[in-house]
Amino acid sequence: MKILVLNCGSSSLKFQLINTDNNERMAKGNFERIGGMKTTLRLNVRGKKEELLHIARDYDEAIEFVLEVLQKPEYELINNIEEIEAVGHRIVHGGEMFSKSVIINDEVIEEIEKCIDLAPLHNPAGVAGIKSAKKVLPNVPMVAVFDTAFHQTMPQKAYIYQIPYRYYTSYKIRKYGFHGTSHKYVSERVTELEGDNKKIINCHLGQGSSICAIDNGKSIDTSMGLTPLAGIPMATRCGDIDPAIIPYIMKRDNIGPEDIEEILNKQSGAWGLSGVSSDYRDIEDGFEMGDQRSVLTLDNQAYKIAQYIGQYIISLGGLDILTFAGGVGENGIETRERVCKYLEPFGVKLDLEANNVKGKERCISTEDSKIKIYIIPTNEELMIAKETYELVK
Repeated sequence: MKILVLNCGSSSLKFQLINTDNNERMAKGNFERIGGMKTTLRLNVRGKKEELLHIARDYDEAIEFVLEVLQKPEYELINNIEEIEAVGHRIVHGGEMFSKSVIINDEVIEEIEKCIDLAPLHNPAGVAGIKSAKKVLPNVPMVAVFDTAFHQTMPQKAYIYQIPYRYYTSYKIRKYGFHGTSHKYVSERVTELEGDNKKIINCHLGQGSSICAIDNGKSIDTSMGLTPLAGIPMATRCGDIDPAIIPYIMKRDNIGPEDIEEILNKQSGAWGLSGVSSDYRDIEDGFEMGDQRSVLTLDNQAYKIAQYIGQYIISLGGLDILTFAGGVGENGIETRERVCKYLEPFGVKLDLEANNVKGKERCISTEDSKIKIYIIPTNEELMIAKETYELVK
């Protein structure tokens, strides 16, 4: 079955065409700056890359152009759009309503819209992408796959906040967690490699990062919270901070809620502390040059990651396997080494030679390590395609 996977951002459209018969990623692309005059589609067809300029004023025009491109004879992907048998949509927030992926109908769209207050930057784009796709492919079944769904197995003691309970009952303020599709993919891949009934901590590290404690395939706790701002420090997000900092800064700088959200989401994290870049590769260069703020940024990041892993060892009652995924997790040789150094009291032993690799699935622990360590390159789009296939086959 050929499945189109769509991931809509505020002004972007990421997509992949996946053949679930052999799990082949036939094509992928990123449509950037939708709504502008210089819209660019970065296309990768079976490893061959190119850029296509095309004006897309909205998602309707962007998706129409994507389908035109996929049908071009020179790419040998599909002869007509009827070959696309299903569409899987990545939706960031499903609230408490969705604990698993669902086939999209009008009621599902309404429920996703009800979660807009919980994800104002992401869910509107997801809904817009669904509606545009349904216009172009009206007879094709579509599935919503939620970042939050995997974490709906968390016990209440893990997701509740100790603020007045009425905020939970009235506004559903609680921990939801994100990157669920990635955490689920890694969990299933580890099961293929190591068998069932494993206690896993997955570190999804990238521009956005989260840690997840997984017991026998179920999420029991995760570092992100009501929003993706919580948890470990990220590229531009602050992660966990003393909440009193927020009103203090607002009063001192005489700024409003939108300003403080901008600061904590887009001006903090590695970018805010290092002052070098939001790209961890640049900060690693600064680390190697001895730049003190770069050193502090990366040491603090590893320290916070290791602290969360320590917490989750307690939550799990032990640990069998530690995994690294995401752009930084898969490629950050130094990051993995710094994190594992903190974990040596738990019997974690990193094989430095095995760890000297980027983007490849590999066991990187020593034979005598009490906890196995893996690099598992994540594949959220394949996970979305699989979930879509299971619902529509």
